[in-house]
Amino acid sequence: MKKRIAALRIAIGLCLLALLVAAPLTQPVQSFLSIPKTLTLFSNNDPSDALPVFGDGKAVEALDQEAFRGQSGGKQDLVYTVGSIPVKKVAVNVLPDIRIIPGGHSVGVKLHTLGVLVVGHHQVRTAQETVSPGEDAAIYTGDILLEIDEQEIHNMEEVAPLIEKAGKAGKPISIKVKRGSQTLTTELNPALDDKDKQYRMGLYIRDSAAGIGTMTFYDPQSKNYGALGHVISDMDTQKPIEIHDGTIVRSNVTSIQKGNNGKPGEKLAEFSMNRNHIGTITKNSPFGIFGKLDSDMRQNEEAKALPIALSEEVKKGPAIIRTVVDGEKIEEFDVEIVNSVPQDHPATKGMIIKVTDKRLLAKTGGIVQGMSGSPIIQDGKLIGAVTHVFVNDPTSGYGVHIEWMLQEAGIDIYKTDKKAS
Repeated sequence: MKKRIAALRIAIGLCLLALLVAAPLTQPVQSFLSIPKTLTLFSNNDPSDALPVFGDGKAVEALDQEAFRGQSGGKQDLVYTVGSIPVKKVAVNVLPDIRIIPGGHSVGVKLHTLGVLVVGHHQVRTAQETVSPGEDAAIYTGDILLEIDEQEIHNMEEVAPLIEKAGKAGKPISIKVKRGSQTLTTELNPALDDKDKQYRMGLYIRDSAAGIGTMTFYDPQSKNYGALGHVISDMDTQKPIEIHDGTIVRSNVTSIQKGNNGKPGEKLAEFSMNRNHIGTITKNSPFGIFGKLDSDMRQNEEAKALPIALSEEVKKGPAIIRTVVDGEKIEEFDVEIVNSVPQDHPATKGMIIKVTDKRLLAKTGGIVQGMSGSPIIQDGKLIGAVTHVFVNDPTSGYGVHIEWMLQEAGIDIYKTDKKAS
């Protein structure tokens, strides 16, 4: 008898153990575990659409639905119910409804550096020897020259007269240099080039950079815009360009150099910095370039303001991008969101996308240089921008979530300290 009871207890224990192991694998339990403790959404969203369905009952019962739907921002508590039994409370952070104009315009970009950028060294042949004053002064590639003999430097044209003056006087020059987050001062002895009889400092310098990209969005109220989705780096130093100011203009795409495995393609475009001025550039960050437009760009377009989606709202599946592949005509093309990472903190690579549109594949081979910044739209919401192409697969690339670009543009959707670094 005792043996039977012991065996029964063991059997019951094994059954309970099996239930405990299997329970988390069942669909109802998985649905329950997937219910978040907190939820962030916009005031125009239906909270029931953002939470998983649990069982056959009503998914969400709001403690105060009218207050939730009517407010422009704040916090609400939602109670998750099965039948009439409350099972979980969800804290909902309600954000004001944000709507912005999606871009897609091809733009010409010109940046003016802060000071002048050192992009290399060269040797100066004097009557006696060959020297490199810049190297001797411990000035490195990537350094920014801010001042020469306490005079601020804004462009390359200002440098040569100061070097010539110091050289003729037989005096070293004092140079204030910015290196990363540090500012330091060094002395440089100009060397007289024996061939052209000009004093040199043995440095290659640059004060501007130009290229093309795509506008991602603009706000018709503030006229703030964002473009490119990634930082502009100097082609020689591969370091982000610290800008003094900049300009964007309309550009005309003349042809496409098609991409293939191992070699990204590119848009070829023409633009004039003296015509078709669109706006200014005030920031060059890991999330793109930002500034203000001169005027509302919708005058000759049918652009419509769209709501935005937070990173946790983006899902795998179909989407579209807006970009220009011929002239100045903005077109929409089909893509697939292969993967999207919900992000609590700013990051540049939030999505992986794949071009599925046969027209775009035939024209460009996929994502090409100059397409960076093309807005990505899913379910009628602006979700992000194209940023990089995969070198070994030009049909695919990365995208950045729109919330980080908006914050860099000064459009604070959170009204909190959740800032892009």
